Amino acid sequence: MSDLAELDSWHADWTGTRAIVFGLGVTGFSVADTLAELGAKVLVLADKASAERIDILDVLGVEVKIGLDQEALISELAAFSPDVLITSPGVPPTNPFIQHVISSGIPIWTDVDLAWRVRDKHGFSSQWLCITGTNGKTTVTQMVECMVQAAGIRAVACGNIGLPILDAVRDPAAFEILVVELSSFQLHYTNHIEPMVSAVLNVADDHLDWHGNFDEYAKAKGKIFNNTRICCVYNAEDKTTYNLLSSSSNNDSAQAVGFTKFTPTPNEVGWVEDILIDRAFVDTTDAADEIATLSDLSNIPVVSPHLLSNTAAAAAISLAAGVQPNEIAKALRNFSLDGHRIELVLEKDDIKWIDDSKATNPHAASAALSSFDSVVWIVGGLLKGVDISDLVAKYAKAIRAAIVIGVEREPVILALEAHAPDVQVIEIDHLEPNVMTRAVSSAKELAQPGDVVLLAPAAASMDQFVDYADRGEAFRKAVMKEVN
Repeated sequence: MSDLAELDSWHADWTGTRAIVFGLGVTGFSVADTLAELGAKVLVLADKASAERIDILDVLGVEVKIGLDQEALISELAAFSPDVLITSPGVPPTNPFIQHVISSGIPIWTDVDLAWRVRDKHGFSSQWLCITGTNGKTTVTQMVECMVQAAGIRAVACGNIGLPILDAVRDPAAFEILVVELSSFQLHYTNHIEPMVSAVLNVADDHLDWHGNFDEYAKAKGKIFNNTRICCVYNAEDKTTYNLLSSSSNNDSAQAVGFTKFTPTPNEVGWVEDILIDRAFVDTTDAADEIATLSDLSNIPVVSPHLLSNTAAAAAISLAAGVQPNEIAKALRNFSLDGHRIELVLEKDDIKWIDDSKATNPHAASAALSSFDSVVWIVGGLLKGVDISDLVAKYAKAIRAAIVIGVEREPVILALEAHAPDVQVIEIDHLEPNVMTRAVSSAKELAQPGDVVLLAPAAASMDQFVDYADRGEAFRKAVMKEVN
């Protein structure tokens, strides 16, 4: 048996370590590949996997077993006698096999735990800037990456954003800073990391089916603050983020910095009219420095209040990491959003068609709805255990019509009936073969000059689409065909 406490470096002796990797998606494969390179003895257990990944691991000498039932999984666990099990983050804690592993006393890691231990592969330990939140974390992570790179630092965005964190650690580029997006799934399982800077952008109902309730979801998010060394960044407009910081086991010397889309108070970064202002990293409490201006965001067609908040958060994180204001402004001038994030698809006949398919929960949809005065709203999908009623009630006056799609339509329709009874509602059956074409065609009939037709589903997409990007692309294609 290996002493896991001694495995705190890429250059430690991993050869005696026995590790089970549970799941063989992108994350699981990066874990198995890394462990094989370290010389550990590895067994992969997964429900399914691509033939290509299995073949590569076979060449690396990694044993892979696919599609085992619970009894067989337990048998393999006992026979292999692992020192540690590293799970893919999407596996819920209620999974029977995970429950058995916990009861057996076997430590459970994620790829994040492993990456933290081996972050010194290139002879130095990379610094981590860790970011989480219900909404906006990908945009902020990308902004911070651009800002740090503008300072001439070798940095890359990784983690939940798409690039596995272990791939970033092993990259020959030898990144000095990793800008790490972390999901609540990853944080639930993560044991010990020590970020240079950590941030919780916001916390609202999401993934309640996975975590069980809001408190557990929020608790997972708050773990990101633990052991932070330099600065903890929270949302000055979201009390939950501050409460999570207050209850965390962060380093007492770490500075607490708030961000806001409004005028900042001391120890905050925020906006004064069109100017982004720093009141956190200045010499005195009454001092204020200009960081950037609204004109620096001119590459982005729709600058929503949510984007202003994200920009303030990214600036706070970057300033804490030593990036200078002029470098932040330069990065913003070159920054553009990924697709499907309040993206203008078409403007015709004084009607705007906006794709915010990335709005996979009510909190994200709120960011888009708050940006427009008169909306024909395309909404619905998989609600993930979240109640949409508060969202409908909040923006009822802005919703002129609603087109409801997805498998879980009934809760959406009931919310509209209860909180927006005057709104015209069109329901599109989930068995409709061309659901998005039908939705766009219906929106075209309803929309009037001055309206925004907004795809902001407030729900996940996997009931009818591959993912949110597939849903957004279907919307774009339908708009170009039916409207343009």
